[in-house]
Amino acid sequence: MASVPSLASTVQQRLADGLSAALPDAASADPLLRRSDRADFQANGILALAKQLKGNPRELATKVVEAIPANDVLKEIEVSGPGFLNITVTDAAIIDTLAARAADARLGVPFSESAGTTVIDYAQPNVAKEMHVGHLRSAVIGAAMVEILEFTGETVVRRHHIGDWGTQFGMLIQYLIEHPHELDHSSEAEVSGEEAMSNLNRLYKASRALFDADEEFKTRARARVVDLQAGDEETLALWQRFVDESKIYFYSVFDKLDMDIRDGDVVGESGYNDMLQETCRILEESGVAVRSEGALCVFFDDVKGPDGNPVPLIVQKSDGGFGYAATDLSAIRDRVQNLKATSLLYVVDARQSLHFKMVFETARRAGWLNDEVKAVQLAFGTVLGKDGKPFKTREGETVRLVDLLDEAIDRATEVVREKNNEKIALTEQEIVENGAQIGIGAVKYADLSTSAVRDYKFDLDQMVSLNGDTSVYIQYAYARIQSIKRNAGDAVPTAHRELELAPAERALGLHLDQFGAAVAEVAEEYAPHKLAAYLYGLASHLTAFYDQCPVVKADTQEQRENRLFLIDLTARTLHQGMALLGIRTPERL
Repeated sequence: MASVPSLASTVQQRLADGLSAALPDAASADPLLRRSDRADFQANGILALAKQLKGNPRELATKVVEAIPANDVLKEIEVSGPGFLNITVTDAAIIDTLAARAADARLGVPFSESAGTTVIDYAQPNVAKEMHVGHLRSAVIGAAMVEILEFTGETVVRRHHIGDWGTQFGMLIQYLIEHPHELDHSSEAEVSGEEAMSNLNRLYKASRALFDADEEFKTRARARVVDLQAGDEETLALWQRFVDESKIYFYSVFDKLDMDIRDGDVVGESGYNDMLQETCRILEESGVAVRSEGALCVFFDDVKGPDGNPVPLIVQKSDGGFGYAATDLSAIRDRVQNLKATSLLYVVDARQSLHFKMVFETARRAGWLNDEVKAVQLAFGTVLGKDGKPFKTREGETVRLVDLLDEAIDRATEVVREKNNEKIALTEQEIVENGAQIGIGAVKYADLSTSAVRDYKFDLDQMVSLNGDTSVYIQYAYARIQSIKRNAGDAVPTAHRELELAPAERALGLHLDQFGAAVAEVAEEYAPHKLAAYLYGLASHLTAFYDQCPVVKADTQEQRENRLFLIDLTARTLHQGMALLGIRTPERL
């Protein structure tokens, strides 16, 4: 079905018609329409226009209003103050627009006219290392952007640029050669993520201790790095064991996070090894990179160290080794030339902003990025403890991500169990399932409801609270609607355009109508926190609606059906919006 124009765009069109009829020279002027607390909408574009035309804004505004033909959308336009227009739409226009949205599986949300191909680089854990709280944000924000962009019609390619290469593998592989049973599994049964990680942890600590204490082992480990980089078969086979064992663990964590990570999307640093030499050759031959003290470097006028000297991006070290820059630049070449990306989105810690600024500028100079192909870092801040400091355990260790998620699920399950009563009557299985959905939803929403670049405090008590801006508040709003629909008997949600709407019904309806515009803005700005804010606003409007407008006990049959129609569309919008954030909405709570 075709997309449904929002009331705001319809009103904008009516005003534009009035403008061009009253002032043919100003046909292209923007009425500057926005939502208002004085009326449904306010337009204040006539002030700027009057200035331009050297006219009286109030007279001009009156002229425009008189030129708008009679229609069934605009109920009242009042000229206010120095030439603002306060606009009220008809109740029928609100219901007609919502009915058109309800008739569409996509709630009338249009596909983007400028859809292209975006490669999103997110969720980048390191092989043989445990995921900690710092890995949470890239995964959660990236997964939400995948859903949001796909919903707008963008072709999305997921990329998990895992840390699976580097000198530490010489140490790990050499240790495994000398202690061949360290990664063996306890049984033939499926290995848990916990067992895989505990194997890797043990081996990492033991090999590190030996590397630090035994010079001969250190020499053997360094020689093993050379074998790995030269592509020695036995060494590569052992390296692959570490990657496979780590994936068992990664996937168990992503599964707990209710995230879909596919094997084909995991292309680690090693995936670009064959391109590194060529990337360096292209950069050097084109003059983008130059040799400096034996290293291949790219210099920038605006990047200087504390001593005032330029700080280069080092693509190849003086010993011939490659740094992150060579891998990142090769990944850009691959994503642009082979995956045909028009946008590259990197969901990476804000502390790496300078590195990516230099990498993107280098890629632009090389011609891999241009007016048709853009690269953006969706930078995110740090997860803080309740005390406002970086989140650590009491012992000062980094917090394991699995521990954090388990605690959130436990806490949420308690909340569900406490709220359960004879009326709701959830089974034990439902309590456990809902607890997981609410706990993981709480963690994701706390992350996504904060502007990505800001730090945020990880406070589980607040996250699983039924009050305030939390996912639980929104999930309960959704479940409450399902409960009302069950209690409504055989009444069918039906739009009745002839009814007069109560103020809370109008407010809810106008907010519902903004869903498409909210999604478009979120996709355009890579700003999932704006979708979280929209959904919290919708749940809040719903709460006000309940207080003032009985549904099952409405005055008439038509009013009951119309209110059921309103809450049914609200439930669908909440469900769709939360799904775009990667959060589930249980049917019964």
